[in-house]
Amino acid sequence: MFATIKQIFNPRNKELQKRILFTFACLIVFKVGTAIVVPGIDQASLGTRSLGFLELMNVMGGGALERFSIFALGVMPYITAQIIIQLLEMDIVPYFADLAKQGGTGRAKLNQITRIAGIALAFVQGYIYSFTYMSGGSVIDYMSYSLTLTAGTCVLLWLGDLMTQKGIGNGMSIIIMAGIISNLPNMFAQAWQGLIDGTARGTILFVIYVIVYLVIVLGIVFFQLAERRIPIQYSNKQASAMGAQSYLPFKLNSAGVVPVIFASALLAIPSMIAGFIKKDAFTAFVSKWLTTNVPLGFAIYIILIFVFSFFYAFLQLKPKEMADNLQKNGGYIPGVRPGDDTVKYVNNVLYKITFVGSFALTVLAALPIIFGMVAPDLPSSVSIGGTGLLIVVGVALETYKQIEGSLAMTSYRKGRRNR
Repeated sequence: MFATIKQIFNPRNKELQKRILFTFACLIVFKVGTAIVVPGIDQASLGTRSLGFLELMNVMGGGALERFSIFALGVMPYITAQIIIQLLEMDIVPYFADLAKQGGTGRAKLNQITRIAGIALAFVQGYIYSFTYMSGGSVIDYMSYSLTLTAGTCVLLWLGDLMTQKGIGNGMSIIIMAGIISNLPNMFAQAWQGLIDGTARGTILFVIYVIVYLVIVLGIVFFQLAERRIPIQYSNKQASAMGAQSYLPFKLNSAGVVPVIFASALLAIPSMIAGFIKKDAFTAFVSKWLTTNVPLGFAIYIILIFVFSFFYAFLQLKPKEMADNLQKNGGYIPGVRPGDDTVKYVNNVLYKITFVGSFALTVLAALPIIFGMVAPDLPSSVSIGGTGLLIVVGVALETYKQIEGSLAMTSYRKGRRNR
């Protein structure tokens, strides 16, 4: 790692340095935007002190929703639209399923549809949030607020695309990671204030908190990198010679953080409806049964994450399609017959590894909630584990791999020129 950092600052890697600086410049724009409050609102009357399930969205946006800034929605409407479109590709909507099979052209159309759906969703969410968290406004006011929030999301999508093309890593993911990291200093500062009480016990508790946090980070790194590799051989001699070490990689966490986002979005719907209709009876019902602070809401949240992890993993990997592609290319798994036997074998492996991965993801998502129950005196922003850490570690690892690849390509090109 230190060798990679040293290479980055090498004068020969000016192109990579420019890309990194461009990424940081875009992130500065993002951070400035999170501090600009939507024009015309009364901050004193904002009801964003307690966000419930929307706290995840607030963390990903660097606290922008709590401040109700122009970037309050972040890129989450686009992410939500992306998940919905991916679900509709499963032969639910034949048109989307056909586009998914058309290669690059179909994917470009699906991406365009996803962006339009994301912007439309941003407007709807912006209106609901404006009505829920601000009182006393007119219809025109709420329309104005929602248009401002939608414009903020559009700017972030544009920034994300620029970072992907001219910077380092996936722009959307980098924006989410930056939002989460920007909250960490404040979180540790509040943990320090909440635990340090001038006694040795308080100091020991804070040290234990930091150590546990670092151990969880290391566990997440292992969780993200862990994979099961199934060896593949080819009947074609030339393909076999070229791909002697070929294998099918199955990541322990193939579903990523999508199940947590899906579960949070589903359980946020009743809370959003309660805030929108403003009926005391319904609000009391939601608070009593459908929040993670109560046993039923917590159980529903955990079950949704676990079940959707299975569903999304099989949606992404598609064992039947994988077996068909292997057979078409003359590939096979040693000791397993092509066709139905390969499908059954892949299904079995995927089922086992997804069970472990889903359980680990569920535990990780439950940790902040359990920590809040164990340490109720600490602020809600102070937590351990959680989806935010998983996103940060995952994006950091992918970005690091891209930087290494860029350095290797630069070295290869310079080596060829010197020949």
